[in-house]
Amino acid sequence: MLHIQDETQITCPYCGETISILIDSSAGSQEYHEDCSVCCTPIFFSIAIDHEGNLIQIEAKRDDD
Repeated sequence: MLHIQDETQITCPYCGETISILIDSSAGSQEYHEDCSVCCTPIFFSIAIDHEGNLIQIEAKRDDD
């Protein structure tokens, strides 16, 4: 299976720093937690991928949002 990873920049909802994340678009839409590489706080990600494997939307939220 081919895994296509795209690197994108997001702003941490906790510390406000810009960080890079990798998104595996072959996995389809997904939700998961990943720690901020600056402040180490877990960020909740909601990733929307269309049926062609194109990234539609990335949401990075605090757990208390």
